[in-house]
Amino acid sequence: MPLEIARVRHALPQHRIEYYDSLASTQPVAITLAERGAPEGTAVVANEQTAGIGRQGHSWHSEPDSGLYVSLILYPPLEPATRPVLTLALGLATAEAIGRVAGVQCDLRWPNDIIIDDRKTAGILVQLAGNAAVAGIGINVNNQAFPPDIEHLATSLAIATGRRHDRAGLLIALIECATAFSRMLKDAGKDAILAAFTRASSYAQGKRVVVDMGDRQIEGITAGLDDHGFLRVRKNDGTVETVLAGGVRPA
Repeated sequence: MPLEIARVRHALPQHRIEYYDSLASTQPVAITLAERGAPEGTAVVANEQTAGIGRQGHSWHSEPDSGLYVSLILYPPLEPATRPVLTLALGLATAEAIGRVAGVQCDLRWPNDIIIDDRKTAGILVQLAGNAAVAGIGINVNNQAFPPDIEHLATSLAIATGRRHDRAGLLIALIECATAFSRMLKDAGKDAILAAFTRASSYAQGKRVVVDMGDRQIEGITAGLDDHGFLRVRKNDGTVETVLAGGVRPA
C-alpha cells in the first residue's frame, strides 16, 4: 500500500518532507536542496526508486510500496576526523528505528550495512554537499522476494518476522533516530559513537572476515575501530591493516 506521507508530516511538523511517488534516486534531489540551504532534518522520500544508488557504485533494489527510500539532510561537524563516524552513527540510528518499530535486533556490519540473520536489510550512503551531509538510507521493509543476483544476500523485515510492517511509523522513527544520533555526534563527540557502534556490532572486534578492497582482498580477525572510525583487521600474518574502504563479509 502507498506510504502514508500525511501521517509522517503530521508527526514531524518541524521537518520538511519532500515526497515523490517515483524518483530515479532520492539522493541527487536532496543534494540539490542541501546546496540551496535546506534546513537540518529535511527529508526526500520516494515510494519507488528506478535507479537507487548504493555504496561504491552499486544499485539499490527499490521496488514500489515495499521499502523505505529516504535521503536526509544533516549538519553534523564535518571535520575530517568525524566524517566517517557519521555513517556509523546513522547505522546505529537505523538499527534503533527498526528495533523500535519492528521489534527486531539488528547487527551492524562495518561501515554501513544493517544485518538480520546474516543478510542485509538496510544500507546507508553519505555524501557531502557544502557544509551539509546527505544521508541516503534504504530499508527493505515489506519486500517478499529479491532479484536472483542478490536473493542470497538480502532480506527484509517482513521476511525476517513473517509479517508486514508500518512504513510510515518506521520513517517517523528513522528521522527521529537519525536526528538524535547526529546530535549525539555534535554534543558528545565521535568517541561516544565509536563506543556505541563497537557494542552494537559483531563485526567490530573478534570476527574473522574477508575484506574486498577492489584491487585485492585481505583476510583476518577484526581488531576494533581506530580513532577515525575505520576498521582494523589483524591479518593471518599477524600484522594489522586499517581498512579505509571495502566490502566486509564473514570469512
